[in-house]
Formats: sequence, C-alpha cells, structure tokens
Amino acid sequence: MKIERNSVVSIHYTLKDENGEVIDTSDGQEPLKYLAGANNIVPGLENALFDLEVGAKKEVTVEPSEGYGDYNAELVQKLPKEMFSGIDTIEVGMSFQAPAENGAVHYVEVTKVEDDGVTVDGNHLLAGKTLYFSVSIEDVREATETEIAHGHVH
Repeated sequence: MKIERNSVVSIHYTLKDENGEVIDTSDGQEPLKYLAGANNIVPGLENALFDLEVGAKKEVTVEPSEGYGDYNAELVQKLPKEMFSGIDTIEVGMSFQAPAENGAVHYVEVTKVEDDGVTVDGNHLLAGKTLYFSVSIEDVREATETEIAHGHVH
C-alpha cells in the first residue's frame, strides 16, 4: 500500500541539522505513527513521503517555510520580572505558556535573565532552520473512520 491521504504511516527517522548533528531520532524506540494528510508532521516531510511504500528509505531536506517556519524576531521580547511573580527562580531554558490575542496559547522559552527583565522567545526551537531527515517506511495501513474524524492515529 502506498502512502496517501488518510493512511496511517509508521516511520523510523533521524533528523539532523546543517552540521550533521542529530537533533532527534526514533532509533531504539517505537516508530513514529502519523495520519497522512492531517498535518501531524511538518509539511515538507509529509509531502515528500506520499506515494512511498513499506521498505522505502528516503533522504528529505525541508526548508524552514515547509518546516517550523521562518525565524520571527518579533516573537522575542523582554518582559519585566514582575510578570513572573510567584516563580522563585527563573532560568534560561524554562518554558512558559503565554495567552495569545485569539485565545490560543503560545509557548515561550526564556533566553536571557537580567536584573531589569527576562527575555523570552516565542519561536519554535527549529524555526528558521533547514531540516535533514533520513526516513524509512515501516508500515502503511488504512486509517479507521475514528482516526480520520479525530485527525490523528489511535
């Protein structure tokens, strides 16, 4: 069976950066399962895997626009420390939820702590980066009606 919209796909993958450093991998773990066409993985990778079958292996380069987006400097801001009241110690690398104007929740990461404020970055860690995937297709099956209705694998 070929990967097509509404297929449940199991893959093993290794994700590397531009220097060949491993960022993430499924090696030694269960394969990653996703519902094809439901935006469960970055678009550039998903689109490159359509029409492949079990046993196929593929190297995929995903540009930022088809991955986690371009880096947006407007998502970096320095906030007064008072906005973090109730938190004893604020450290670089901590993540927080921030309300968005439309009622959604954004995640921000602390990138700098100074006496006069805390700098947070709302960009995804991989925003602006080209992603290099090595993928092997482990399984492909038809999705159930429930999986299709819910938009993810059960």
